[in-house]
Amino acid sequence: MAVAPPSYCFVAFPPRAKDGLVVFGKNSARPRDEVQEVVYFSATDHEPESKVECTYISVDQVPRTHAIMISRPAWLWGAEMGANEHGVCIANEAINAREPAAETEALLGMDLVRLGLERSATAKEALDVIVALLEEHGQGGNYYEDAGSCHSFQSAYLIVDCEEAWVLETVGKYWAAEKITEGVRCVCNQLSLTTKIDAEHPELRSYAQSQGWWTGEDEFNFSDVFSPSDDHLACCSGKDSLEKQEESITVQTMIDILRDKASGVCIDSESFLTTASVVSVLPQNRSSPCIHYFTGTPDPSRSIFKPFIFVDDVKLVPKAQSPCFGDNDPARKEPRFQEKPDRRHELYKAHEWARAIIESDEERGQKLRTTMLDLEQQGLEAMEELLSSSAPLDPAEVADLFYDCVDTEIKFFK
Repeated sequence: MAVAPPSYCFVAFPPRAKDGLVVFGKNSARPRDEVQEVVYFSATDHEPESKVECTYISVDQVPRTHAIMISRPAWLWGAEMGANEHGVCIANEAINAREPAAETEALLGMDLVRLGLERSATAKEALDVIVALLEEHGQGGNYYEDAGSCHSFQSAYLIVDCEEAWVLETVGKYWAAEKITEGVRCVCNQLSLTTKIDAEHPELRSYAQSQGWWTGEDEFNFSDVFSPSDDHLACCSGKDSLEKQEESITVQTMIDILRDKASGVCIDSESFLTTASVVSVLPQNRSSPCIHYFTGTPDPSRSIFKPFIFVDDVKLVPKAQSPCFGDNDPARKEPRFQEKPDRRHELYKAHEWARAIIESDEERGQKLRTTMLDLEQQGLEAMEELLSSSAPLDPAEVADLFYDCVDTEIKFFK
């Protein structure tokens, strides 16, 4: 069985989070050489009875999909994490469970992230969308761009809006979910739900009994029943990082947690790397805009978190998007992944240069990092000002926001 990389996602609700804000964060731990792109898709109306082609299979399209901004491995259709125009954020974690994930191609957990964002206006709606699609199509297929072997996983999700979050954990088509409205929560690459279950697959318990994993007599504990016997629950480093914060949790707190290599939240190992990160701020006062900070580059400790706000006429950012290979993409042809094309986008290439300097030249590297953090700080301060302002948001002022930040970053690296 493939080992799920130790990825983390977090949410903090007021009063633990500051100023009536819900703060969401996610580090995407993936194979070291994988490129993630950050892509915006506008809200779109679709023809009746049309299909949408996901990573491996097609599913029925809905009449209208919402505008979304996602961070995704450049070879697939879905998303590791992202947000939509209604302030719904979703992150996915690959997990190991007692029952191995199917290698048969179906929906990937990452496809379900994107489908949930495109089709929902609240966190609960996204939960319903994901479990309905899971029931109909199942999950399975290779999580990595690897012709050598199939790495398939079960999936967990953190689904958040400005009022509540849902932790959804799935094993095949079976699932359980917990609703959260206060405090902090960390979801990682191991099952975390125990006895507090607020929604579940109607046959979840009878299935567990039929497999001999639960007697039906003792209290039903989802993690105990469905975790592999060798699972050692080393996931709490992320949980501790968030829970030990004494101050109110802000965007900066969340960014600092995602950058922390000592805790294990920021992965930089022989096989895996945090290939992209996101932090979102969802004001509970709906007159304020949600702000989403994407890196689009590997290793958050050496990346800049750049702000994005949903408005009409968002300026697209080709420099954070990977080249498109269409039907000739080795990920779309069978047998799959016979070649690995160069998927690096312009931002990734510029950032590669910066990482090389940071690693090879201590003095220049330190200067470079200081300037990067200064650039990031300017963005954070501007966004904080925007949130505290009583003036209505001028869409024209923020339509180019992410574009300008990416452009500035690339120019700075050059």
